[in-house]
Amino acid sequence: MAKAPAKVPAAAHVLIDFKPQHGYFVGIDSDGCAFDAMELKHKECFIPTIVRVWGLQAVSKYTRETCEFVNLYSKTRGLNRWIALSRVFDLLRERPEVTARGAKVPKGDKIKEFIDSGYPLSHAGMVQYAADHPHPELEQAVQWSMAVDEAIEAMVHGVPPFPWVRESLQEMQGQVDLMVVSATPVEALEREWGENGIAQYMTVIAGQEMGTKLQHLQFAAKGKYDDDHILLIGDAPGDRDAAKGAGVLYYPINPGAEDKSWKRFYHEAFGKFLDGTYEGAYEASLIAEFEKLLPEMPPWQKLSRVEWDD
Repeated sequence: MAKAPAKVPAAAHVLIDFKPQHGYFVGIDSDGCAFDAMELKHKECFIPTIVRVWGLQAVSKYTRETCEFVNLYSKTRGLNRWIALSRVFDLLRERPEVTARGAKVPKGDKIKEFIDSGYPLSHAGMVQYAADHPHPELEQAVQWSMAVDEAIEAMVHGVPPFPWVRESLQEMQGQVDLMVVSATPVEALEREWGENGIAQYMTVIAGQEMGTKLQHLQFAAKGKYDDDHILLIGDAPGDRDAAKGAGVLYYPINPGAEDKSWKRFYHEAFGKFLDGTYEGAYEASLIAEFEKLLPEMPPWQKLSRVEWDD
């Protein structure tokens, strides 16, 4: 089925109406990029609710391993929750260990239809889609998404930004327009950035309700600044792709070396961004380094079929 054109979310008017105050724009992702909250959210919030709500207790070990690969330790790191959930289901159904235990893994066909529908890929988008296209799988999807958000609200507190984030935000003040560019719900973003005293540095906090990260850049920055005056900072290939899709610059926060990445941004990369020497060989070298860190193939797929026949 062809993917429907993405609808402009009602909340996106804040980005569309945004007017530059400076000649440069920097968008910053939140989970796993500004905050060391990604593993906490997935391991303590997303994965337990997937096991519970989707009835995967019989294969919880393999569900956890698959979820961690999809969301944390591969090139799909940082995927939107619905796209990631669909991929988890697909990978689980292919696993011999899961088949051997007779576990019933959801097909996720209705979730795939939602992903391709053009509705906003947010909790609110799923609620609306489920209301417009009633189906038990979509009701379960709404229940799961709500459970995830409730778990995050209860669990994720007191997580500080990575070292050098605050210093970098302070350094950029008065020189660039700063915006949070995230697939996390706005309520959680405002709570996390606010409790750490760094929301004050951001002109806008954009979450999933305002569209995709690519849309955030297109609505808020594209055409309002020179392309080489727009930079997205992120920790996932999807962030890189959003920057590339918008035709703007990308600075990677390397998973496992976040502190060093932010220190390098503060001492080196930000200056290059301002003086026009970031684009080109320097940016390419950073992205090449970043891309080596995340595999594409799950480790269990590297096992030979012979091992499963023993």
